[in-house]
Amino acid sequence: MRLTHPALNHPQCQRLHQRNDMNPENPSAIIKIASVQMVSSPDVEENLNTASKLVRLAAEDGAQVIVLPEYFCLMGLHDTDKLAIKERFGKGPIQDRLATIAQENAIYLVAGTIPLESIQANKVLNTTLIYSPEGKCIGRYDKIHLFGFATPTERYEESQTIEAGHQPQRFSLELNGVEWQFGLSICYDLRFPELYRALGAVDCHLIPAAFTYTTGKEHWEILLRARAIENQCYVLASAQGGSHQNKRRTWGHSMLIDPWGSILGDLPEGEGFVSGTLSKDTLNAVRSKLPALKHRKL
Repeated sequence: MRLTHPALNHPQCQRLHQRNDMNPENPSAIIKIASVQMVSSPDVEENLNTASKLVRLAAEDGAQVIVLPEYFCLMGLHDTDKLAIKERFGKGPIQDRLATIAQENAIYLVAGTIPLESIQANKVLNTTLIYSPEGKCIGRYDKIHLFGFATPTERYEESQTIEAGHQPQRFSLELNGVEWQFGLSICYDLRFPELYRALGAVDCHLIPAAFTYTTGKEHWEILLRARAIENQCYVLASAQGGSHQNKRRTWGHSMLIDPWGSILGDLPEGEGFVSGTLSKDTLNAVRSKLPALKHRKL
């Protein structure tokens, strides 16, 4: 792994590149991807500007698919703050800005999560939207599993303000005549392996997240590597990583993991991005030497 720093006018940002241990034989059967890490605030415009800046840097670095973290547009002072900025699907200033970011950078943008209107007026859907290089929304996933956690010093209950989704989702894209399949999940979904089995075989699972520091230091890496190993695919996780104005601390460690479970890139904390290359040759090699997916019985 190699750590480099961007231009001096972006001193806060960090770039982590995948270690160069793969040399695919077919250059067309690779795709460069990146996960953005943020420390979002209660200011939506500030967060959108930060996301735009980091996406631009990742795109300039060659990324063709870029993932934003969960709650990238708002880490409110109160859980109910997200209700004030919820949007109707397909209409709203946050969605307009995301479409513009994708189009300006000519990339596929997996836009973390934003709050969308739900059936219940006092709740939102925590939703990932996918935008094409033309700025069109080409996919959507509503978070299914809602985080709940309680200790004497910490308490989280997403179900109080979020309505659960119900449908697993994946999306595909074609570059240079090669099709790539991506699975979609969000943060707490990571703890439910049956979701990933339901999604079927993909090239890479994309996971926007905002893991707490408490749970992240114990389980984050283990869970990500497990999902990569058992599904014999890449995993790209985009995290919140730092101390927020609402006194919450998130774990960070946005990372890219290969189908053998090796960590190719890891950004521990702070703003920046992790980038790396997906290789069809690597996927095929892992699945050929250990055809576990073909050996399934249940």
